[in-house]
Amino acid sequence: MASGFFLILVAIFFLVILASNSIKILREYERGVVFRLGRLLGVKGPGLIWLWPGIDRMVKVSLRTVVMDVPSQDVITQDNVSIKVNAVVYFRVIQPQKAVIEVENYLFATSQLSQTTLRSVLGQSELDDLLSQREKINQKLQQIIDAHTEPWGVKVVTVEVKQIDLPQEMQRAMAKQAEAERERRSKVIAAEGEYQASQRLADAAKILSEQPSALTLRYLQTLREIATENNSTTIFPVPIDLLKPFLELEQRKR
Repeated sequence: MASGFFLILVAIFFLVILASNSIKILREYERGVVFRLGRLLGVKGPGLIWLWPGIDRMVKVSLRTVVMDVPSQDVITQDNVSIKVNAVVYFRVIQPQKAVIEVENYLFATSQLSQTTLRSVLGQSELDDLLSQREKINQKLQQIIDAHTEPWGVKVVTVEVKQIDLPQEMQRAMAKQAEAERERRSKVIAAEGEYQASQRLADAAKILSEQPSALTLRYLQTLREIATENNSTTIFPVPIDLLKPFLELEQRKR
């Protein structure tokens, strides 16, 4: 009786061990690539799956987007400027079967590919393009890396160049260039203002030359402004145009 009870306990213990090694639970964002005796059986999940102990082996793959930081890389641009550049890569596995079979470690492979591509692409560009056309360079990096990772079942969604570190002498040169550019714009704007003002003055002078009465009215207006601002006696010459009607009248009387 005691030996029979012991055998039952051993059987229950064996079943518990077998179940713990055979039953796997995969989350919604996980997939399991199952191999049976070394041959690919298929991709299973999510949920509850059964594996034969000692016969089946499962490799778990996450389908969530991976955010990978690309370490700072030393790059020499096309115009021979030494810079340090780092970036960030967003990618996800879309074919778990390929991610396990086609490459040994898709995370490490994607990281190394991102570093070499970053140095290659930025080394073919000039510094001004790196600073002013970053969106275009990001798209180019994404297309190149995605084309290489596609056979691995990995989709590269976005590549972003985070920071470009310039040498100190280059930073000072760029600061001087920016200051010179601002000074140039200031002079151009001032010259444009002088040109417009002189053009307006020329137009006003032309109108006053064609209308003598307008010149007289302007003269009288100026005298009034002087008299208002300065509380003093002002001696000014009388324009001959004001006396001309009286002179003509006197000549007709004669």
